[in-house]
Amino acid sequence: MKEIAPAIHRWTARHPDWHPTRDDFGREVGSYALIADGDLLLVDPLVLADEEGAATAAQLDALANTASKTYIFITIGYHVRSAAALAARYDATVHGPPQAGKRLADAGVRFTQLEPGGAPGPHGVRAHAIGKPRRGETPLFFPAHGALAFGDAVVATPEGELRMWSFDADEPSRRAFYRDRFAPTLQPLLDLEPKHVLVTHGEPVLNDGAAALRAAAAADVWFHAG
Repeated sequence: MKEIAPAIHRWTARHPDWHPTRDDFGREVGSYALIADGDLLLVDPLVLADEEGAATAAQLDALANTASKTYIFITIGYHVRSAAALAARYDATVHGPPQAGKRLADAGVRFTQLEPGGAPGPHGVRAHAIGKPRRGETPLFFPAHGALAFGDAVVATPEGELRMWSFDADEPSRRAFYRDRFAPTLQPLLDLEPKHVLVTHGEPVLNDGAAALRAAAAADVWFHAG
C-alpha cells in the first residue's frame, strides 16, 4: 500500500477471476483507502488470503486503529469482494449501488444504498449515474479529496491513458454507441472538476483528473478483453 496523494492510499491485488489473455491487463486491480476527518473510507477493497494480502491487512489495521470510524464504498455490484469481511473486521458500514446490497444480503453487513441524485453518504460522498441506458455502476465522488472513483466504465490503459472501456468486439455500432450515447453521460462528472480519478484497472490519474476524463470522453472507446 502506498500513499499516492494526501490522505489517499492505494494497493493492488490479483483479480480473483482473472485468466491470462494476450497481456496482463486486468490481472491486478486497485483498491483505495482515503482518510477524511479522522475516518477511514475504503473503496472497492480486495484483500486476498495470501502473504501479500496479510501485509495489506496489517496496513489497513494500522489505518483503522487510528480512525474514528470506517466506511466501505462500492462502485459496482461485483466489486463487493472483501467488503463483508472488512465490514466485520472494522465494524464498518457498506455503501453502494443496489446490486452490491443484493450480493451482501446474506453476509450480515449494514448496507446503505447510494442513489444517484439522492442523499449523500458519509463525508458527502455521492453516487452518479452513467450510461444510456443507465448502468449498474455508479462512480463515486469524494468531495474532501476532489477524487472520482470508477469501477469498470473508465480505466487507464497500459500506456497510462484514461479511456472508456468495452469488453465487446470492436464494431462500428459499438463505437457509435459510446460516442453518441455513453460519452455524453460523463458530462456531469466533468462538471465536478475532479482533481484525481481513481480507477480499478490501471494507474490512477493524480492531479488534473478533469482534463484526463475530458480527453477520455472525447476519445474512441478502448476495446480490450481484459
